Amino acid sequence: MVLTRSPVVADALRAAVRAPSPHNTQPWIFELAPDTIDIVLDEDRVLGACDPDAREARLACGAASLNLRLALAAAGRAGEVEFMPERERPALLARVTVGPRHRPTATERRLAAAIPRRYSNRRPFTDEPVPLRVRTAVREAARTEGARLVLLDEAGLLEATAGLIRRADHLQGLDAAFQQELRAWTRRTAEDDGVPAFAGGPRSAGGLLPGRYVNEDGAPRVFERDPLVAVLTMPNDASVSQIRAGCAMQRVLLTATDAGLSASFYSQPIEIAAVRAELRDLLGGAGHPQTVFRLGHGSPGVTTPRRPIEAVVRDKREVRR
Repeated sequence: MVLTRSPVVADALRAAVRAPSPHNTQPWIFELAPDTIDIVLDEDRVLGACDPDAREARLACGAASLNLRLALAAAGRAGEVEFMPERERPALLARVTVGPRHRPTATERRLAAAIPRRYSNRRPFTDEPVPLRVRTAVREAARTEGARLVLLDEAGLLEATAGLIRRADHLQGLDAAFQQELRAWTRRTAEDDGVPAFAGGPRSAGGLLPGRYVNEDGAPRVFERDPLVAVLTMPNDASVSQIRAGCAMQRVLLTATDAGLSASFYSQPIEIAAVRAELRDLLGGAGHPQTVFRLGHGSPGVTTPRRPIEAVVRDKREVRR
């Protein structure tokens, strides 16, 4: 197949799989045809306890689609995306058509260069404030993809939202199925998927927000006093909006990475429907919350592993309908 022999497409696929996903499950399959790359939800990798409706998995696949297009653009090829192109196949979330030669913009080059540097930093950040120009840039990144990014300190909603995060985290701590699933995807050593121990954060010595993937072996650490926490919302909560939200999330994260910031997720209130509804009400009810994360100045870390491209790619001609 032409695409599989193309170094440009092979590099774009390697960029695509660098997208974040819940528990680093990597819930995607890429089906290759002569001029298209289909991104298919791998339903075997949807988390039954954490993500039963696959909303976070759809965000992950949306993020992968943006990485794919940015990498193609930076390499000088156009990439046009169509979301959910086949009504009768809802697991087919996006189709990227590889187009003619393309002159990349400066933004495309910067964001593509940030893809391999982006990772979830669960360690304490410094108390250095995020500059106004970067706050403006991440909000604009969300708007570019049709989303809204609410910076909670500016909205006066940080403490109330932190309370929802803590409550959701407490409920998940009492959920035996959730805890079993979390343990199943937490690795002592680096593997091709899951969250390795080195990517976890330390125990908190008191603070506003709870952690996840906590490394119990180390000493407790003091986290930042006033974290910059953001909520990304969409105008509606349809499946296609969740995919688009993934694109917006990734554009925000790459913009932050390009600006020298770190990020980590607080998925707890999104994963419990009742708490997610409370968060929507807290934000005014106009948008549907899709993801919650903090941004700030963190110490250098390392990226988590990914499965090899061969494990996530298949020839579309061999797919049995």
